[in-house]
Amino acid sequence: MRNFRRIFRITVFVAFGLLLHYALPQKDVARITGTDTIRQDFSSFNRWFFAQADSGNVDGVNRDVLFITAQRKQTYLFGLIRGGDDVMVYRNEDTGWIWPPYFKFDTRDLQGEAQDLVSTAEDPKWVTITHYGWRNRFFTIFPNAIAIKQIDGPDYRPVPWFNIVFFIALIIGILFIRAMWMQFRERTLDPIADKAGDRLDHVNADLAERRGRIRRWLDSWKSK
Repeated sequence: MRNFRRIFRITVFVAFGLLLHYALPQKDVARITGTDTIRQDFSSFNRWFFAQADSGNVDGVNRDVLFITAQRKQTYLFGLIRGGDDVMVYRNEDTGWIWPPYFKFDTRDLQGEAQDLVSTAEDPKWVTITHYGWRNRFFTIFPNAIAIKQIDGPDYRPVPWFNIVFFIALIIGILFIRAMWMQFRERTLDPIADKAGDRLDHVNADLAERRGRIRRWLDSWKSK
């Protein structure tokens, strides 16, 4: 039972961590190299990793999806650790009112900003691309671009203030809920458990007394 609880807790912790890594915003320092519109066919699996049709349009079996191609500076741990350069492709879709709650309705405007910031290696324009989601080439999954901001150069290091505040609030919330649970357990569950234990002790004592009486009665017959 102890191993089962441990496995269950680890599974819940990993699943919650993956959910946060997918949904929380990340900022990439990048140089936009192009934009495109592609008619996308969705599989039963990767459909979960696309948003929806632009606000006001009908979501069909397939649809046009806007993409932004960039040469980015690799980062890890929400941008705190810097790596090398690689190619990244972002989808550009409205999230609307669905999960995750970015309430993005400006897909076309963002695509126009991206087209205006396309540059070459000889004359680069560096930007930060705020996005959420993962890139998986095997399942054709792309992160969704949320915002683009022009910066001075590739050495710029964005600070993930939202994520820092979010994790601080999350830790405080977990500690608060734990304190409430401990208080509830101390005031409500523990007295109930103590009463149940006392009743069980009384029942066991009563049974032991009755068994003793029966045994003494049987012993009295044996003596005769």
